[in-house]
Amino acid sequence: MNSKRETFVTAFALFSLFFGAGNLILPPLLGFQSGSLWWLVALGFCLSAVLIPIFGILAHAKLQGTIFDFGKKVAPTFSLIYSFLIYAISISLPSPRTAAVTHEIAIAPSFGSSPWLTSIVYFALVFVFVINRSKILNIIGKLLTPAIIGILLLIIGITLFSYDFAFGELVFESPFTDGILEGYQTFDAIGAVVVGGVIIVSINIKKKDAPYEAKKALIRRAGWLAGLGLFLIYAGLIVTGALLHGEFAADISRTALLNGISTKTLGSTANLFLSILVSLACFTTAVGIVTGTADFVKHRFKDAPQAYFLTAIIGCVLGVIMGQFDVHYIIAVAIPALMFLYPITIVLILLNVVPEKFASPKVFRGVVIATCIFSIPDFLGSVGLGNAIAGIQPYIPLSKFSMGWVLPALVVFVISNLPFGVKSID
Repeated sequence: MNSKRETFVTAFALFSLFFGAGNLILPPLLGFQSGSLWWLVALGFCLSAVLIPIFGILAHAKLQGTIFDFGKKVAPTFSLIYSFLIYAISISLPSPRTAAVTHEIAIAPSFGSSPWLTSIVYFALVFVFVINRSKILNIIGKLLTPAIIGILLLIIGITLFSYDFAFGELVFESPFTDGILEGYQTFDAIGAVVVGGVIIVSINIKKKDAPYEAKKALIRRAGWLAGLGLFLIYAGLIVTGALLHGEFAADISRTALLNGISTKTLGSTANLFLSILVSLACFTTAVGIVTGTADFVKHRFKDAPQAYFLTAIIGCVLGVIMGQFDVHYIIAVAIPALMFLYPITIVLILLNVVPEKFASPKVFRGVVIATCIFSIPDFLGSVGLGNAIAGIQPYIPLSKFSMGWVLPALVVFVISNLPFGVKSID
C-alpha cells in the first residue's frame, strides 16, 4: 500500500472510531440553540471534541504505547487507577450509548423491536469485529467511513443550499464555554487515549518491521487529516441545526432533531439514510472502545490471548445490559464522571505532547494534582451538591463556567518550569 493511500485509510479509521453516537446527536442541537453565534459554539465544541483528541493521537504517536503510558510520569499507581477508570467508564457508558442511539433512531422507528434484541444483535457483531481486530483498519478505513462521510455531507450540503442564512435566538449564557462542555459529552478526548491505542496496535500488527519514525509519521499525518474531517463535519452539523431553527419545537430532543433534519433534507429516503448513518457511526465507535479495553487488559496480563477474549466478552455483555437505558439517561449519568475525568485526561494529553524539557515527572505530578483538586467543585456541582461549594466558587476563576481547573493547572505548569523549579528534571 502506497504512503498516501495508507495515510487516508488510517485517517478514515481514526475518524470512524471517534465518530459515534454523541458526535452525531450533539452538534445539531448545539446549533439549534446557538442562533447567530453558532460559530462561537462550534469553536468551543471543536476545541474539546477535535483539537484535544487529535493531540491525544499525536501523543500516542510519540509514546507508541498504551493508555498506561499517558500517566506513568505522575506515578505508576496513579496511571493504573486512571487507566482502569477510563476503560470502566468507556465500556459502561459511551459504548452502550452507541447501541441505545442505534435503537432509538435506526431500529425502533422501523421495526418496533425491543432494545434487548437490538443490543444483543449489535454487540454480537461488535464481538465478531473485536476478535478479528487485525482487519479493523482495512474494514473501517476502506468501507465504513466513506459511507458515513458521504451521508453526512449530503445532509449538510442540502441544508446549506436550501435554506436562507437566518438564525434564531441564542439559548446559551456562555456560548464558547458551553460548546466546550458539550464537547465533553462526545468522550473524544477519552476516546483518543482509548482508540489511539487501538490504532497503534493495529499498525504494529500490520507493519511489524517498519521503523519507529515511519509509524510515528503515519499516525501524525492520519491524525491531522482525521481532525480536519471531524472539524468540517461538526461545524457543518452545527450550522445545519442553526439554519433549521424555525422548523422544529424549541424543546425538541437530540434524537428527534436529528430525525427531523434527516427528513427535511433527504425526504422519503430519510429513514433509510439515517439508519445506515447511525448504525455505521455508532458501531465503529463501539468496536474501537471494546477493542481498546481488551488490548489494555491483555497487555496487563502479559499478552495473554485469554485476557483479550474474556475482556471482549465482558465489554459486550455490559453493552447489552446498559444499552437498555434511553440516550438521555445515559448522557445524564455520564456528566459527573466527565466533569472529573475529562480535565485530567486533557492535561495528560497536553503534557505528553509538549517537549520533554517542559514535561518532567515533577511537572506532571504538580499539574495533575492541581487539576484533580480544582475539578472537585465542578464534580460536586454536577451531582447536585452545588450548595456545598457556593462559598468558594467566587474565588476560583472560571468556576462558574465549570472550568475552574484551567487556570490553576496552567499556573502550576508555568511555576514548575521556572528556572528554580526545573533542576530536578530527569
